[in-house]
Amino acid sequence: MAFPQRVKMSDVARTAGVSVATVSKVVNGRYGVAQATVERVRQVIHQLGYEASLGAQSLRSHRTNVLGILVSEFEPFSTELLKGASREVAGTGYQLLAYSGGDGDGAGIGWERRSLARLSGTLIDGAVIVTPTVVETRQGFHVVAVDPHTGPSGLPTVDSDNFTGAMLATNYLLSLGHRRIAHLSGRPDLESARLREAGFRKAMADAGVPVDERLVRVGGFRVESAAATAAELLALADRPTAVFAGNDLSAISTMDVARSMGLAVPDDLSVIGFDNVPESALVNPPLTTIAQPLQRMGAEAMRLLIDVIGGVERDPHVRLPTELVIRASCAAYPPPPRPGRPVPAATAGDAPPITGG
Repeated sequence: MAFPQRVKMSDVARTAGVSVATVSKVVNGRYGVAQATVERVRQVIHQLGYEASLGAQSLRSHRTNVLGILVSEFEPFSTELLKGASREVAGTGYQLLAYSGGDGDGAGIGWERRSLARLSGTLIDGAVIVTPTVVETRQGFHVVAVDPHTGPSGLPTVDSDNFTGAMLATNYLLSLGHRRIAHLSGRPDLESARLREAGFRKAMADAGVPVDERLVRVGGFRVESAAATAAELLALADRPTAVFAGNDLSAISTMDVARSMGLAVPDDLSVIGFDNVPESALVNPPLTTIAQPLQRMGAEAMRLLIDVIGGVERDPHVRLPTELVIRASCAAYPPPPRPGRPVPAATAGDAPPITGG
């Protein structure tokens, strides 16, 4: 199979009837070319689809005017960030390169170092890295981290208020009367996961409701691992009446497991997630969740990177608020009686309604 050859500068020169030197001046914005010739060369460039080599361009100017957004894998969280970053970069004079550098299972350690080593110097002028496992990149150019595993460090950072979001989720379940609340946590090495568990525990403590440690388990933020953990929780003789999952994918996985075990959501089990990825509104029932402003996080990270490259003095850490999005996956406990349905017996975890602030 023959592949089309790359359009060269000499092709543009031949078609436009000018010298290669003239085309080079037009491409690089240098003086000494008549305006009519500039317009003719640009028309031919557009007609032939000519693009200057990024590598050659960077060797001449030490800049590519390309910014990277590097992710371990393209999944709902990083895809939403990419949408925001793409909008923010429009009109800035930069182009955006999206690059997946992980090993496919979301658990690769050091993937960002390998990716930056491949792309730095000749392909990108700076990068946004999403949920990096390490932040000491030592690449000699500017990097902004989104939701790094270790939390804010020496790098400019963008994240959301995970602790407060987890409290919002837990308090909502408590306000519905739930007391046996499980927490399906994320990866233990990820700071956002630790903050979400801490927020869950703080809300339970503030409400005077003991945490049953059997109901706090690692879901890992991934569909497969969350499903296995949810199945263990829901098989308990005194199973939880509600689950606060560390992210939406884990919550959706929990709902699938519940259905496979003959449990109805939300009548038999309330489920709340975290992130507000588009899939959360499309499942049945639509998932109640804590919204991170994912697209805004991507946009803020790209703006922060552009400002840092431009030498703009500003706060290097941006933390954005989270909010509760109520849909249909949570219901009051105990549920109102209905024909043919027994009223649930009280369990040790039940408590009177919370009063006060």
